[in-house]
Amino acid sequence: MKETLCSNALFGIVLCAAAWQAGVWVNKKLRTPLAHPLLVGIVLAAGFLTVFDIPLAWFQQGGQIINLLLAPATAALGLSVWRQRAVLRQNFWPVVLGCAAGSAVNALAVNGLCRLLALDAALTKSLLPRSVTTPIAVALSEQGGGLPPVTTICVLFTGILGAVAAPFLVRLFRLETEPVAAGVAIGTSSHAIGTTAALQLGEVQGAMSSVSIGVAGLLTALLALVW
Repeated sequence: MKETLCSNALFGIVLCAAAWQAGVWVNKKLRTPLAHPLLVGIVLAAGFLTVFDIPLAWFQQGGQIINLLLAPATAALGLSVWRQRAVLRQNFWPVVLGCAAGSAVNALAVNGLCRLLALDAALTKSLLPRSVTTPIAVALSEQGGGLPPVTTICVLFTGILGAVAAPFLVRLFRLETEPVAAGVAIGTSSHAIGTTAALQLGEVQGAMSSVSIGVAGLLTALLALVW
């Protein structure tokens, strides 16, 4: 009975949607960035699979279909960029240089820590693109000889951490009056998942974060050639 109900694509899709909606509900009730809908949804979905002893392969039949939506969902962020095109024109070079600085710091930090911990080249290549959006990160990992599953987990963790920490860090560094800087920092460090937090802070922050996803992805691809 369990196999009949769960070993199909519909099960994975329904579980993803239900877990997300539950995460949104929890987030609204608790009113804290720590209860990010994606983080709550992942915990609930993982718990459901564990409690009912459902093989991950059954869930992935629908999960893979959800993954196909990542690229168009990221592209849809271009709408907010179009609306803020005047701001982007005025701050073009600060945005580019900010993305370059963030991408360089990420690459240096990952490479330095991997050397310090004596990790092998495969893990280093897997961790290097952790701050760019999943489609780009996985492609860079595969081409560089990394481990795509490890890269996917690191990208997901980085994005969730960025989304949770972004509101706090914006207040800590007093970036409420610097929406361009806040958006570039969030998008460069925590890609599309972090951009959801940037959009909640404001349309300018969301637009600049969206731009930073693409720019940081391109710069990280170039840096990956060095390492």
